[in-house]
Amino acid sequence: MTHPTTSATLSVPGATIYYEVRGAGPVLLIIPGGPQDAGVFTDLAQRLADRYNVVAYDPRGNSRSIVDGAPADQRLDIHGDDAARLIEALGGGPADVFGTSGGGQIGLNLAARHPEWVRTLVAHEPPAIMLLNDPSAALAADQEIYDTYRRDGVDAAMAAFMAMTGLADEPEPADAPPEFAPTPEDAAMFARVSGNFEYWLAHGILPLSRYRPDIDALRAGQPRVVVGIGEQSTGHLIHEVGLTVAAKLRTDPVVFPGDHFGFSSNADAFAETLHRVLSGE
Repeated sequence: MTHPTTSATLSVPGATIYYEVRGAGPVLLIIPGGPQDAGVFTDLAQRLADRYNVVAYDPRGNSRSIVDGAPADQRLDIHGDDAARLIEALGGGPADVFGTSGGGQIGLNLAARHPEWVRTLVAHEPPAIMLLNDPSAALAADQEIYDTYRRDGVDAAMAAFMAMTGLADEPEPADAPPEFAPTPEDAAMFARVSGNFEYWLAHGILPLSRYRPDIDALRAGQPRVVVGIGEQSTGHLIHEVGLTVAAKLRTDPVVFPGDHFGFSSNADAFAETLHRVLSGE
């Protein structure tokens, strides 16, 4: 079943936040990472909309969420405030929250600073490298990506990022069948996200990865916090980081299907795993 989508905007201090709503039930706020926007969650949201009122949004500065004035370095407290205001505006608090990658960092900030608006947070592979016992190598790698952007441009920096994270495309075998052409909606989403790369490289990658979640507040707060790790992320830095965050929170991590982008490539199984976690199963 395809659930209709309603889109709207919310005015917040310094920005206008674009969001999409599908389904009915308890509010589930889903937060994309890095340069992504609500469009990356289309398949996941459709598979959850029979059980939740699924709300996906573009973080400020990405795609259709326009900031007032010139772009500036992202601040996690502001992102967390945006998420809290969105839940409040929807009248659905406390809400379940899912955030992936940088969206997981936003979710951790939200749960620590606005616990009254969060029932359960699932932080999927947050790049919380500052929680590592020795983050120096990870910090240097992120700095090198930023420096590559400043020196060689967006394409070179994104290639370096994909290689570092193990997400670079594998070469197709010579006899591989042709890929299906993207839908118009997918093509539009890819164009929007690609248009966010420079903003993310210039103002997002370092602040998002250098944010240190408030572990003491998260342990003491009322929201239940679950860390998700991709079953195909083993051996990559993001897997180590996820295990570290879970250990700091004194919780067991939950394995999700796929890799860092499993919510898209394995949407059916990913949705069922997320539902089980939110249901407390």
